[in-house]
Amino acid sequence: MSITTLIPEIEMIEDSELREKVVEAWKRAILLGGWSEEDLQTIPFTLLIPDTPINLIMHTRAVTGCAMGVWESYKKIYGGLNPLRRDILLAGAILHDVGKLMEYEKREGRFVKSRRGKLLRHPISGAALAWSLGLPDEVCHIIAAHSKEGNHVKRIPEAFVVYHCDFANFEPFREE
Repeated sequence: MSITTLIPEIEMIEDSELREKVVEAWKRAILLGGWSEEDLQTIPFTLLIPDTPINLIMHTRAVTGCAMGVWESYKKIYGGLNPLRRDILLAGAILHDVGKLMEYEKREGRFVKSRRGKLLRHPISGAALAWSLGLPDEVCHIIAAHSKEGNHVKRIPEAFVVYHCDFANFEPFREE
């Protein structure tokens, strides 16, 4: 199964070079984390919700869908005033959690933080991976700034959207 089959939203990226680099980032993270593409269907989107039925792919697609919903709404209402760059927003949303493939490992049948994950949270490892593959700085920024790490920088508009879409796909699933 290919990455674009698992995450068909990748095909929505119009810039072919950017699209190829997004696919390469997922492939490289899978390799670095020691996963198979089949494992992606079982990796939880978070370790903070025990036994969550939501996997990383589902979460990635939901965050991307929310981000594109914002983009569509802006386009419809604001027209030419839309400040969001579609391909940058798409690539950032699709890659925002790619670092989790390096942050997690499966040990004794359970998903836990890897040694690397204890040293570098996924926004940092994901941004470093994206940067190493030549993805635009704006995409690296979205990845790095999508979580609490981004609370100390000025987020670009696309990063602000991904940040809020990510939390909109996390908080409602937390049990109080």
